[in-house]
Amino acid sequence: MEDKEKASDTKVVRKKIYSMILPITIENILQMTAGFVSMAMIGRIDAIAIASLGLSTRITQIIWALFKGVTTGGTVFVAQAYGSGNIKKVKHIIQQTLLSSIVLVLLLQQLVFWKAPLLLKIFNPKPGLLANAAIYLKIASWGLPFVAIMLVVAGVLQATGNAKTPMKIALIMNLTNIIFSFILIFGKFGMPALGIRGAAIAIVIAQFIGAMLGIYVLFSKNGILSSLFNRNFFRLDLKQIAKVYRVGMPTALESIFWQISAIILTRIILSFGEVAMASYQLGLQAESISYMPAMGFGVAATAFIGQAVGAKDEVLGRKYMKELLKGSAVLTSISAFILVFFPGSVMRLLTNNVEVIKIGVVYLIIMGLVQLPQNIAGVLNGALRGAGYTKVPMIVAGVGIWAIRVPLALLLTYKFNMSIKAIWVVIGLDLIVRFILSFTLYKTRDIYNKRLVMEDK
Repeated sequence: MEDKEKASDTKVVRKKIYSMILPITIENILQMTAGFVSMAMIGRIDAIAIASLGLSTRITQIIWALFKGVTTGGTVFVAQAYGSGNIKKVKHIIQQTLLSSIVLVLLLQQLVFWKAPLLLKIFNPKPGLLANAAIYLKIASWGLPFVAIMLVVAGVLQATGNAKTPMKIALIMNLTNIIFSFILIFGKFGMPALGIRGAAIAIVIAQFIGAMLGIYVLFSKNGILSSLFNRNFFRLDLKQIAKVYRVGMPTALESIFWQISAIILTRIILSFGEVAMASYQLGLQAESISYMPAMGFGVAATAFIGQAVGAKDEVLGRKYMKELLKGSAVLTSISAFILVFFPGSVMRLLTNNVEVIKIGVVYLIIMGLVQLPQNIAGVLNGALRGAGYTKVPMIVAGVGIWAIRVPLALLLTYKFNMSIKAIWVVIGLDLIVRFILSFTLYKTRDIYNKRLVMEDK
């Protein structure tokens, strides 16, 4: 009888996990597909257009990284408050996270818009590449406030177990991006062919629509913040904001470490030429067929482990973790198989440039071999964040990036003059080291009995 009840409990846990995982996975696949289609359109322009997008993305991703960290702080607080049944606290945290994010992102957007060429000179690009990248970045900067809003909305909704709404928003947003990209890049339906400008305008339009839908969800009649929309809503609670940011900042720094290393790596790759840069950019997009769907398991780990810690239910937390690790391993094995055994087919979906495909194929094979440790580490780090150990994934990322990825890439390129393939191997080695560290640190932390972040001073 006990075994039957135990199996029933496991089935309930599995059902809850996949009711959240499936919408998140679908959302990520939608984003991946839209990225694929948009990149394929840009890939038909020229290698400079691809590289321009890559350089601009490196800058905007730093802003994204900051707000992903802020959102993670809000997610941890919301998940634990929700797990403990404190709905009033849930609403207050969402309100303050959203409000403070809007204020901060507006300041950063203006900085990026007015200083775009200066920021892009970090990569030491050729004049033609710099000019094209600056055009894209200045236009794309107007979408940053909408990106911040969408990150907050998706994070706090997922923390309460609602993953279907962010999925629906992502569907509308990505369809909008594909449609407007096609019209504006190639000049369809009487519109002028704007090329790289059209790609930037299309993504901003899509981000605006996504953000407005997110605001509607929060403040509509049945929205979680509907009762709070009054003059008091715009009053900042600096003490609560500081707590959220303190928990979220390690995740922000973790992501910023990656973005800074990506800037350095981009400079190194550009030293091999613009074709190598285009191969790397398209390789990253192709690799997303593995890590984008698997990201949902990391997000779910943060939400469900946070809820289990809030409810002080260790047994439930361990059941969540077992199912999350199992699901991530199965999904990753399938996508890694595609990358390792069909890399040429994947690259040809994105470009018809033979040289770009040749270099990108090697990248995809190496990345396919390390997808399993990369994505399992994502689940472990997600669980650590949900319990409030947000500094641990930051430390892991710091070691991998600054002890492995960056120094070895610099050494092999400028000291030993090795080919671009050596950089791909270094990236793979970094991911393996991070997995080992994440697993070790996860096993040494009692995450299921962690003190709630709301109780921390």
